Amino acid sequence: MVATGAANAQSGKKRGKAQKATAAEVPAPVAPSEQEQQISEMLFLDGVKFYMLEDYNKALQLFQKAYTLTPNNAAINYKLAETYMVLKNPKAATPFAQAAIAKEPKNAYYYVLLAQLYTEQKQFTEAAQAYNDLMHNVPDSDQYLFQLADLYLSQAKYSDALKTYDRIEKKFGPMEQLSVNRQQIYLRQKNVPKAIEEGEKLLAGNPSDVRYFLAQAELYNANQQTEKAIVTLQKALRMEPNNPFAHLMLSDLHRQKGEREQSEKEIKLAFASPELDIDTKVRILVDLIRQLPNRDIEDVSLELVDLTIQSHPEEAKAYAVAGDLQTIVGKKSDARNNYLKAVKLDDSHFKIWQQIVLLDAELNESAALVKHSDQALELFPNQAIFWFYNGTGHLIEKNFDKAVKALEHGKRLSVAEPELVAQFNMQLGDGYNSLKDYKKSNESYDAVLAQDANNEHVLNNYSYFLSVRNENLAKAKEMASRLVEKFPNNPTYLDTYAWVLYKSGNYKDALKYLEQAIALSDDATIVEHYGDVLYKLGKKEEAIAQWQRAKLKGEASAFIDKKIKDKKLYE
Repeated sequence: MVATGAANAQSGKKRGKAQKATAAEVPAPVAPSEQEQQISEMLFLDGVKFYMLEDYNKALQLFQKAYTLTPNNAAINYKLAETYMVLKNPKAATPFAQAAIAKEPKNAYYYVLLAQLYTEQKQFTEAAQAYNDLMHNVPDSDQYLFQLADLYLSQAKYSDALKTYDRIEKKFGPMEQLSVNRQQIYLRQKNVPKAIEEGEKLLAGNPSDVRYFLAQAELYNANQQTEKAIVTLQKALRMEPNNPFAHLMLSDLHRQKGEREQSEKEIKLAFASPELDIDTKVRILVDLIRQLPNRDIEDVSLELVDLTIQSHPEEAKAYAVAGDLQTIVGKKSDARNNYLKAVKLDDSHFKIWQQIVLLDAELNESAALVKHSDQALELFPNQAIFWFYNGTGHLIEKNFDKAVKALEHGKRLSVAEPELVAQFNMQLGDGYNSLKDYKKSNESYDAVLAQDANNEHVLNNYSYFLSVRNENLAKAKEMASRLVEKFPNNPTYLDTYAWVLYKSGNYKDALKYLEQAIALSDDATIVEHYGDVLYKLGKKEEAIAQWQRAKLKGEASAFIDKKIKDKKLYE
């Protein structure tokens, strides 16, 4: 036993020696040699150079080589982290930023970089902790409270942001921006009373700043404290009597109270000011346009567009919105003129040109229609609608060749729009008839009726022109009869049907329908036709009397003077 114990003891001693020998073989951390430090520094400086040249991949390689020589260098760890960050690899950057802080815990920039890296990775709690560690470890770093507050705001951590503002105020004293920020937070929390409280602090600290009076008035209004809002705005106007935003808000408040006259007075004062931007005015006017027609607001709306033009005479949109409003209230000539002024300032808006030619047509100003559609076509040559109006204008002006050329071109552009093609064919039917190209005229009308069998314009004109030419009177009668059946009180359609009957030799029925037409209209053509039918029925004196009456009306046929002079019917 003794021998065994001694042996064990000896064995233990040997093992102990062996363990010591093993421990001695583990290399202890060796400080870099002076040469390694110099090489590392050179690599680092080269890396900084390439970083400044924005060659970040080359910079990273150099920083990594420097790091292998001096891994405990805080600046190298920092630059590695910063380079990884600009290379959009915040995860790889984070350990190096942490290492930089561990080596130099008093360097504020290292904490800021770490906070940015956490933020990039949406690790907002860790980012906030980085700022708090910074302020705990780095003396005189309370200015970073502002970044911490912004971080909390970005996460909608309003309670933490408010606490941070309290810390800022305790350190730096009351600040205007703190009250503004607190107010914004309370508004996001829908805590209007607390927002008002902060606003009152702002007013007390800035008694001559109109901005805060306007903001506070808005808050009072939001909290249904209308009278306080009005008083606050009146104070603002004592400082700046022409402030358009104060007048605009007062207008709204008086409108809420049902004080229409005062509301209109205030909004006019606001619109008279060039300081109220054109876009705000247009937005308000568009809202008014949506409420039209409405006699209660029509007059003030018209005044507001005039004021807008007066205060922004070089703004195309001022004239355009005026045109929109005036069109709705029926002031078509004024509207067209304002649209024309708008395109003089900015001719790039298709819809404004479209309104111009549409109003030309509605105003029956065919020469203007031709002129303005020509101008529009220079800018929008592939827009079929302008070819339509151009052709229509030439048709009315009796420039028939130009009319059908324009209409045919527009029709080719409209192949994908059957309804628009029908409109072109309708006008082409009239145009080709005037050119005596009756085959193309009939084909155009038939194309419309194939798509729209009840097209009133085509049924009327097609049947009338057939009757004038004594051609296919059965078809003419069928089309015209459908019209008078549907519209028994339309004098034009009654006259057309009567004329088809007249051309068919049915004078008695023709007279019946013309008597109905003449009771509804004293159009010269209808009166002259009435005289013609009377003549055919042997009522010569009555016929002459109607021809004389038609002549006085004007726009009778070319035969009217000869009929009266010779007391005889000419066709």
